[in-house]
Formats: sequence, structure tokens, C-alpha cells
Amino acid sequence: MNPRTLYRKLVDAHTVEAIDDDHVLLYCDLHLMNEYTSPQAFAGLQARGREVAAPGRNLAVVSHVIPTDPGPRRVIRAFAPALQASTLRHNCERHGIALLDTQDAWQGIEHVVAPEFGMVRPGMVVLCGDSHTTTYGALGALGFGIGTSEVEHVLATQTLVHRVARDMRIRITGRLAPGLTAKDLVLALIGRIGAQGARGHVVEFCGEAIDALSVEARFTLCNMAVEAGARSALIAPDALAIDYVLQRAPDLTGPWRERALAHWATLASDAQAPFAVAHQFDASEVAPQVTWGTSPDQVMAIDARIPQPEAQPDEPGRRSAVQALRYTGLAAGAPIVGTPIQQVFIGSCTNGRIEDLRAAAAVLRGRRVAAGVRAMVVPGSGAVKAQAEAEGLAAVFQAAGFEWRQPGCSMCLAMNGDLLAAGTRCASTTNRNFEGRQGRGAITHLMSPPMAAAAAVAGCIADVRTLEPLDG
Repeated sequence: MNPRTLYRKLVDAHTVEAIDDDHVLLYCDLHLMNEYTSPQAFAGLQARGREVAAPGRNLAVVSHVIPTDPGPRRVIRAFAPALQASTLRHNCERHGIALLDTQDAWQGIEHVVAPEFGMVRPGMVVLCGDSHTTTYGALGALGFGIGTSEVEHVLATQTLVHRVARDMRIRITGRLAPGLTAKDLVLALIGRIGAQGARGHVVEFCGEAIDALSVEARFTLCNMAVEAGARSALIAPDALAIDYVLQRAPDLTGPWRERALAHWATLASDAQAPFAVAHQFDASEVAPQVTWGTSPDQVMAIDARIPQPEAQPDEPGRRSAVQALRYTGLAAGAPIVGTPIQQVFIGSCTNGRIEDLRAAAAVLRGRRVAAGVRAMVVPGSGAVKAQAEAEGLAAVFQAAGFEWRQPGCSMCLAMNGDLLAAGTRCASTTNRNFEGRQGRGAITHLMSPPMAAAAAVAGCIADVRTLEPLDG
């Protein structure tokens, strides 16, 4: 057999039927749903008199519209979001699909809770009506977002018509410097290859820098690969990833476990597997990153200067830079350090895991949020929240002046009442800084959890590496 990439192996293993040279009918091991991309899909099923093919291979989560205000009960008061949540509940009850509803103690963001429950395992195909389904590549699973009509197809057949992507390998050598995170690494990569640099490709990350990342850091890396246009992202599962899964999969025992381990050992690209595109980067060259514009690829090292629009390689890039600077109110050629902020948000499916909260709390311990800054931390799930409280992290955030809130997508996309007023500038650990993403007229600067924590205490965009050491 010809040498194959990991992506091709996963596609081959899940191909029900080859449709033509470019398309296959792909079997889906796990389908995740949320409240805002599923209603039309269920309505389509009902209109056609169809049932859900495999209810047990579906999980629904109310995550995007759920309020995060502290309190014992979570009530969605706005009419349209409440209708979305109640419609999802009705559809799940009708079809026998598991649902993490608004009052569930383990409720959270779909891309955080699914791995926590041990539902995502190496070699799987995982689909969801959300673009950041690429997250699951951290465990060697092929995950990607789908549209509402495709959600209906998966519900009806547990399959999807899949256009086979091209393969891209990104090898990352070296090691990240102390204090830097996978968020800095992926922002730097997106800045290098561009927002469309991986369009039409599935990216496989490899190299010593990847090997050195924790599983949670790999989630961050794969999560944001879509911001470079990637169809999906993959990391071959190693002992670290396998141990992560086994700790969360008590059902894998005896011969099932042995079979799973034997299969997972095959999940790597063959030595001579062909990649359409290959990149190589050195992690040791990465500095803390912060976005200056309105696209994740409009990003810079914290100690650099805001680029000149004329330095962009083409006319569309120059026009985009001019518009971005107009929107963000920044000046080309100026440093970004010292830019005042009014809001800090720590959370999202990119950076709402326990490791992210630990990193931010380490910066905040013994410090206070600057006057005039509102700071929020939203755990990615009920499990993350409980663990952070047990470890004393919640107390650190609260002592520093942060709001400690309930789990959910929250201010990542401002669908639940957590949104910024026009003109508010926010240091955010989310994944997109589009115009109006966190509120109409609001300005978003993407950065890592430690960098967001540094901005909170400084009252401006700051280099976490320059914070004065605390006495004692």
C-alpha cells in the first residue's frame, strides 16, 4: 500500500463509499450539537418524516446563549435564545439524544466537555455545527465544522458527504520560551501563513515543540488552526494523549482496551507520506503575541511596532490593514504596549480549560485589576469551574478583582448578554477579533491567558515578561 498521511488513514477507515475522485461518504463516530445550528436540521428531519439514525452517537450542549451570571440557577431571559434552548431540549427528548441542559452541573462549551467525558478518542471522526471542532485533532481525531444542512444529513444517516482535503504538514522545532503558551505559538503561525494560508488543507502538526506541549495546549493549537483556513488539524496521538483519554474512558477495559491501544499505535503518518505543502517554524523564536487588527492573522509580537499598511504584500492586504487600523483606532508604526484597555475576558473553547486558568492565576496572585478595568473569567465547563474552585484559583481571581462566572461561550461571540459596548477595548483569550465579534463597535485584542492577566493589572496591553516581581 502507498504511504499515507494520518488524515488519509482516518478518511480511509471511515469511508462508507467513494462517490468520485474528490468526495467520499464519511462515517461519523460522534456528532456534537448546540442550540443555534441544530433547530433547522431537526425541522428538516421532521418535514421528511425521518428519525435520528444513531441517537447514542450524538451529544447536545446549550453553550452559546446561556447566561454566565453567578447564581444557583441559570435562566435565559431573552426570548429568542430561550426558544433556541427549549427547542433543543424538545428535539433531544423526542429523539433520545443526551443533552447537557442549562441546569446541568457539568454543562459547558461543547469543545471542552466532550473530551472531559472521554467521548473523543484517537482515530475518530467528530463533527459539529461549529468551526472550532478542529480542537479534537489534539487527540488524533479528525474533527471539523459543518453547516446546518450537513447537520441534518448526519442526524439522518450518521454520515456526511466529505470533500477530501489536501495535506499540509507544519513541523515546529525548538521549544517555547518560559511564560509563552500554545496561544502565542498558534497566533504567530497564523500571522506567518495568513488567514487563508491553510485553506483547503488538513494540517498535521509535528516536531519537538509539539511533543513538549500538554494535551490542553494542543487543544488550543488545533482549535485555532481554522483561523488559518484549515479544514481540520491533527496531531498523531502519543503516550501523553493516550493517557489523557484512558483516564477519562473507564469503559475501555480488557480486550476492548487492548484493541484500542493496538489501533491507536497505527495512527501516524507513514515515513514517506506525501504532503501537498510543508512548513517549518522554530518555537524558540516566538515572543508573546497580540492582535492589532480585525483578523487573527493581523498579529504582532508584543515588543514590535504596529505594521504599516504599505508593508502588506498585496493590495487587498493593504486595504484590510487600513480598515483594521481605522476600526481599532491604532496608529501604524506605534508600539502596541501601553494601549489602554477597559475590559479583560479569560475563557472560550480556546482558553477556558484548567491549564489556562492556572496560567492566568499565576500572574494575578498577589496583584489587583487596574482601576477602570472590568475583568471576567468564564470557565469552559462545570468540571473546570469545580476544579478551579478546589485548587483555589477562583479565590485568586476574585481577590484580584475578576468576576468569577458560570461556564459557557460567554463573551467569545456575545450571543448571551455578555457583550462589550461600542468603543470598548478588550484583552481577550478568545479566537476571533472580527469587527463586532464581542459587541457592535467593540475592539478585541487576542492574546494568551497570562498576557490577558498582565493587561488586567496594568490597565493596558502589556508584556507579561516585564511585570515587576512581587516581594516575597
